[in-house]
Amino acid sequence: MPKLVTIFGGSGFVGRYIAQRMARQGWRVRVAVRRPNEAHFVRPYGRVGQVEPILANIRNEDSVRQAVSGADAVVNCVGTFDASGKNNFEAVQHEGAGRIARLAAEAGVAQMVHISAIGADVEGDSLYAQSKGKGEAAVLQAFPNAVILRPSVIFGSEDQFFNRFAAMARISPTIPLVGADTKFQPVYVDDVAQAAELGVLGQAEPGIYELGGPDVDSFRELIDQMLAVVRRRRLVLPLPFWIGSTMGHVTGAISAITGGLVPQPITVDQVRSLREDNVVSGNEKTFSDLGITPASIEAVIPSYLWQFRPSGQYAELKESARNLR
Repeated sequence: MPKLVTIFGGSGFVGRYIAQRMARQGWRVRVAVRRPNEAHFVRPYGRVGQVEPILANIRNEDSVRQAVSGADAVVNCVGTFDASGKNNFEAVQHEGAGRIARLAAEAGVAQMVHISAIGADVEGDSLYAQSKGKGEAAVLQAFPNAVILRPSVIFGSEDQFFNRFAAMARISPTIPLVGADTKFQPVYVDDVAQAAELGVLGQAEPGIYELGGPDVDSFRELIDQMLAVVRRRRLVLPLPFWIGSTMGHVTGAISAITGGLVPQPITVDQVRSLREDNVVSGNEKTFSDLGITPASIEAVIPSYLWQFRPSGQYAELKESARNLR
């Protein structure tokens, strides 16, 4: 019988790419999510019955135990940017991560892959970084041979990074940036999925891998690249961190008063995160240790950001026509 992998958060941004890769490997794929009725789109990733969404809540012991039962490998892709509520940093990225690893080990799972983030540190400045660091520690305590992947900001057609700012550029004459000089090393989502695939297959050495793309750019430089791709000229407005923190406090209060109906554009914890560069440290294993050559930003983002151009899919055709005159 084909081997079975359980992917927690397997219908999310990163998880769906891992699910596709494991289906192509011939594995049975169990996509463990809180709302399986909203994850039916993963079924066509494989043959009939090969990829199945199931109900799982990583805050619940029995739920996780059932999800890992009979699995040969487990991947945890679940993460959050919510500092409050039931599914907060601690519940999801610390306690939930440890619970998955512990119950996977008890179930005799052979391989464990955990998706963390660059900057994970139990003594980090942000609550997000602290919870990621605690989660890694909990995973390694329960499953010492786990493969832990720490990507920088992830881009791809469903991302909430370039898509978010491209959508902003479509309607706003300015793009305010907190931490405009902060460095990032964006990584393509399918490269992260390939690294996870190697971990599931047992072809990656246990340990921590920091995953960054071939380019290191400031936040502002990344936005400039995005603007060039979408063919829009906008004023990029750097904002000091103190203004970002003030915005976080004010919008956080408004969001709380409205019960979350008014979303926060930025949180205080995100401002803390932006004070630190988000790049490979050089102290851990990287893509090169996995034999993966990561894709560049310029090779990928035009394939999905074209929709934000003034002429959409016809932009390049019109530009070619003008050159013929």
